[in-house]
Amino acid sequence: MPFGDGPVPKQILLVVAIVLSLSARSAVVSHAAEKLAGQQSSAQAPAAARPVGTIKSISGNTIVLTTDAGADVIIQVQDPAKLVRIAPGQKDLKDVTPIQLADLQPGDRILVRGKLADDGKSVAAASVIAIKKADIAEKQSRERKEWQRHGFGGLVSNVDAAGNTINASLPSPDERKTVAIHFSKDTILRRYASDSVKFDDAKPAPLDQIKPGDQLRARGTRSADGAEFTADEIVSGTFRNIAGPISALDASAGTIAVQDLVLKKSITVKITADSQLRNLPPPMAQRIAARLKGTPAEAPSTTPTTGSAGSAANSEPSTKPNGSASGGSGSGGMGRMGAGGGSGDLQQAISRMPPITLADLQKGDAVMIVATEGGANGVPTVITLLGGVEPILEASPKSSPSTILSPWSLGTGAGGEAPTP
Repeated sequence: MPFGDGPVPKQILLVVAIVLSLSARSAVVSHAAEKLAGQQSSAQAPAAARPVGTIKSISGNTIVLTTDAGADVIIQVQDPAKLVRIAPGQKDLKDVTPIQLADLQPGDRILVRGKLADDGKSVAAASVIAIKKADIAEKQSRERKEWQRHGFGGLVSNVDAAGNTINASLPSPDERKTVAIHFSKDTILRRYASDSVKFDDAKPAPLDQIKPGDQLRARGTRSADGAEFTADEIVSGTFRNIAGPISALDASAGTIAVQDLVLKKSITVKITADSQLRNLPPPMAQRIAARLKGTPAEAPSTTPTTGSAGSAANSEPSTKPNGSASGGSGSGGMGRMGAGGGSGDLQQAISRMPPITLADLQKGDAVMIVATEGGANGVPTVITLLGGVEPILEASPKSSPSTILSPWSLGTGAGGEAPTP
């Protein structure tokens, strides 16, 4: 039924706004959208179809749509079809813009309503609701900045369901600080998939899935003393910490084997385009090692010691190249952060270092890795890999990478709705 035949119920438009704003390919989300949209009319024919996804290509009046379940569907858009565009998150029809088929582009998100052909592979569209790819990217950028300004990451110490509180420790080479994270019925709780490093693959999950030792990231408001945090959104996950020398590399398969120092066995991990690979400059590695050994590291007295996320950007002169691993930046700004700063300082410094690739790694190199639990094949996917850590492992062979690395690969390479570390 075209839009012109009657008003679109508010609950349908709401789910359209939410679903089209997402960039994850989730069969669960797609199913939820179709279920709610199906409430519009009880008189729909059995062959009614409402695929949701991203436009793969357009030729004439034919759209190839990659659904959120990962399948390609052929959409035939005939002249009577109604096409409109909405903004990400839009919840009513006030600002809907009528568009033409020529206005659609690959990468746009659409929800199609129509009838499924007899072959089950194509849909004759009666209506198309679209969100521009550029609008989605802009929304994701705003959300990423929001996470950067009002978010932090840590390790779950304990969960007090009765008190609506999660206690999380902030890992640091120097010490651990605990923050009480308060949540309510309005707090969004999401959980990372066991085989994905993508923020958008995180799914709604109940509180009882959050366990001590989990990695957690929260967005909200922090108290003045930093001891409490009121969360608007919490994303958690169980990740693996691996540290040791590389025992084998397979460039064609994109995998490396690491002789884990804690488990005393070889663990194979996979490196993907979403993995963050960095090399720690020697001055920073030596300063962190000194802290782990309990030896005060040398640092200029003018450098403030802070543990607040985001202070790295303020403590380093803007004339220094971002992420330079050599010269003044490697031994100065980033080294000082590794010695005296908190985990936010160090992680931001790491994220600004020039990336390395699998080709830059060699057998025998010491690495610290945070990875997923592993999917169906059991092979963990690398989220963050840090090389140049020989001094750190020598200083504390049993140190977990989670005491130094933040596991969150949430930038544009990972789907984009939340920040890079």
